[in-house]
Amino acid sequence: MLRGDFMSDQSEMKSLLKRLEKSGIPLTKDINEAMLAIEVDYFTDFETMDFFADRPITFLKNENGAVKTISAPHMIATLLYHLELQKGNDVVLIGCKSGYIAALIAIIVGEEGSVKVLDPSQSVIQHATSRLTHWPTIEVRHIESLQISPIAFPGELNRVLVTGQIKELPEWINSRISESGFVIAPLGGITGQKLMKLECQDGELLPTDLGHVSFGPVDISDVGIGPIGPNELADILELAIETFREMEAITKEENDSIEDLIVNLRDLPDDLPPPGEAGVAIEEHPMIRLLYQSSPSFIRLWPLLQLMVQPNLASPGGYDIDSDEYFEFDDFGI
Repeated sequence: MLRGDFMSDQSEMKSLLKRLEKSGIPLTKDINEAMLAIEVDYFTDFETMDFFADRPITFLKNENGAVKTISAPHMIATLLYHLELQKGNDVVLIGCKSGYIAALIAIIVGEEGSVKVLDPSQSVIQHATSRLTHWPTIEVRHIESLQISPIAFPGELNRVLVTGQIKELPEWINSRISESGFVIAPLGGITGQKLMKLECQDGELLPTDLGHVSFGPVDISDVGIGPIGPNELADILELAIETFREMEAITKEENDSIEDLIVNLRDLPDDLPPPGEAGVAIEEHPMIRLLYQSSPSFIRLWPLLQLMVQPNLASPGGYDIDSDEYFEFDDFGI
């Protein structure tokens, strides 16, 4: 189940958990014990050092160069906390995340509980299955589509965790949540989602917004590498101004200017080639020209927008600059 220099990794994990707690990430005794018991290195063949700096790490890369990642520790801890796990719970996990999260859940729910993992990617399923061969309470199954209920699957669902982006919950999940049961899922577009907790009360799913997040799609086949287009940029800006409003960090003039930019971006042709292609200079590209024209609105807000475009930069459990644990740039060869 475990491999590598476990004592060294456990020391790193203890330090990480202390930093997460200090930063305000909710941690229970069960979550702490599970994260100390499982070595993340076992669930990926890629470098894991970034994980202990509270960043996502790669566990699988597809033929297109797109990657699947194990979420940053602060996000994993947050998901586990909001699942409100107890001994004996039966949990459905949609999206393997390498098998690491399934192993953490299995530790917390114990031998009386179970974890059923569903994923539409054969390569992800193969990876997770190879890592979970000695976990009798975890079942890993391939599904053809998220929209179709798996064959011979339990009727009622009490705890469901979706670990990747989906636009909306499939009906087969919506209709099966048991009374007082709930599902946690990042709902929204590719460029940003809201982490939602949907709890069944009196036969109705009541939503709780747990905040803005940015997960990759559950299905790795939906992941591609390519330049951002006008509609994707508009999606990011819509999510950005909504967040800025909640933070009371945007003026009316800035808000109006960015909303105008969003409208103009969506008016651009669908078949517009990416910047720098089709013989058009980057600075002459219609999308880039729109950005230049609206640039005054971006100057003050750009640092916040950058965090939304690259959410993995937000690492509350990262190394403290004032601590001896902090790595200098030279340590990373930068």
